[in-house]
Amino acid sequence: MGLEMKNTQKETEKLDYKAIGERIRKYRKALGLSQEELAERVDISTTHISHIETGSTKLSLQVLVNISNALSVQTDQLLFDSAITDSVQLESSLIEKIGSCSTGELLVLTDIVHATIKSLRAHHINK
Repeated sequence: MGLEMKNTQKETEKLDYKAIGERIRKYRKALGLSQEELAERVDISTTHISHIETGSTKLSLQVLVNISNALSVQTDQLLFDSAITDSVQLESSLIEKIGSCSTGELLVLTDIVHATIKSLRAHHINK
């Protein structure tokens, strides 16, 4: 039973490098950065960023910290899937949702967003 518990513990401690890479890509794109720009900020090669984003390579703790600093996010946000709580995640989520909209739908959504923002500010609802 002791060995069984150790194996279970090891399984839950494994990091999902593919998911980490996907989150890094999501934040990078939300900031409008290319892989080249992020690589330059982190001082690693573009190939290494590409491999990190696809989960085909593990990243060191130092590289993780450097990436989180370059993306202005906490390391936990890159390591763990969490609820959408910060503006970068919210913006990224909105961009994903409107990505398949037609021009007409985008015009309607733009009008809705403008009216909603105007109403929120008129009623002094905090940002």
